[in-house]
Amino acid sequence: MDLETFRWLLTDEGQGLLAAATAAAGPPLQVQKGLRERATPDQVAAALGQVELRRHAVAKLGEDAGRMYFTREGLEQATRASVARHRAARLALAGPSVVDLTCGIGGDLVAFARAGLTAAGIDLDPLRVEMAQANLAALGLGGVARVGDATTLDVSPLAMAYADPARRSARGRSFHADDWAPPWPFVESLLTGRACVKVAPGIPHSLVPDAVEAEWVSDGGEVKEAVLWSPALASAERRATVIGRGGLATLTEEDDPGAEVGAVGTYLYEPDGAVIRAGLVTAVAAGVQGHLVDRKIAYVTGDAAFRTPFARGYRVVEELPFREKQLRAALRERGIGALTIKKRGVDVAPEQLRQRLGLTGDATATIVLTRVAGEGTALLVEPIRGSAGGDV
Repeated sequence: MDLETFRWLLTDEGQGLLAAATAAAGPPLQVQKGLRERATPDQVAAALGQVELRRHAVAKLGEDAGRMYFTREGLEQATRASVARHRAARLALAGPSVVDLTCGIGGDLVAFARAGLTAAGIDLDPLRVEMAQANLAALGLGGVARVGDATTLDVSPLAMAYADPARRSARGRSFHADDWAPPWPFVESLLTGRACVKVAPGIPHSLVPDAVEAEWVSDGGEVKEAVLWSPALASAERRATVIGRGGLATLTEEDDPGAEVGAVGTYLYEPDGAVIRAGLVTAVAAGVQGHLVDRKIAYVTGDAAFRTPFARGYRVVEELPFREKQLRAALRERGIGALTIKKRGVDVAPEQLRQRLGLTGDATATIVLTRVAGEGTALLVEPIRGSAGGDV
């Protein structure tokens, strides 16, 4: 969709077409034919495209999606609403206003405005800027979006700055900071002031500047992003934030006294991905009064049952043979046909192993394949009731 077509979509006539496209039912070709009686093919395609994108956006943005406008790439890059709310809440505690230097279609602007911040956004793409402005208006929120180049903007009139560099190059998605736009040197300069920057969860710890807080955020058990907080806004060095149905929990290096390595106990804990990325696995071990199974493996074990937002817990039923032939025999002996395979630190492809095992029993089970004290180990486990990473 081009800018002219989007502007038309915001007119009364365009809104009527969008409403008709939303309500239309039937085979796609029939729907298109009916809509083309009242608009051009490009306008119909734009309306139907918004209907499709709004439907896909619900999982990420909730009920707001039904009133917002998107490009496909803009939706892919938009922050999940729960994660954006958390970041906006932190910024709202630090100052009254923020400029989003890479505002895209305005997902973060919406969160900033709802948190009570005076929010302004800029972006290089005129279509996205108009969508950001339209999204604020559609949701009844204040704020402004303008076309501009973040690297040339004086951000001092506003209390804080936020950026979400595009992590794509001509070759596609890139994990190299030199390929980001705005580029990494600009990000580093931004972090000398009052700013936070969203980056890929896989950012190396070595790339984080001194005195900058690195926060890894998971939502529903899935790591969504890392955020770098400038020293002026930082409150830790490393932080893992876990968002779940019950709320939010956070863990920092101050919660991490370290942990020893020992034998597998009665329970096994699988730390949340944000905890692992933040290097705070031993903090989970301390929290469940346990220890590591291996210095290089992100599993924790202990003899007490805990519910924690930072890890999924399992009761260890028994240790099974690690070698495939003996493992198959042990599983068949127990009548296991449906098998969940979890692995860490071993060279195993779960789907391929499941096929090779050829199980046909009626029982279901979960096994963990990992290393304990450097040795390959297979553990038959069952989830601790009510334990689920991300539930909080």
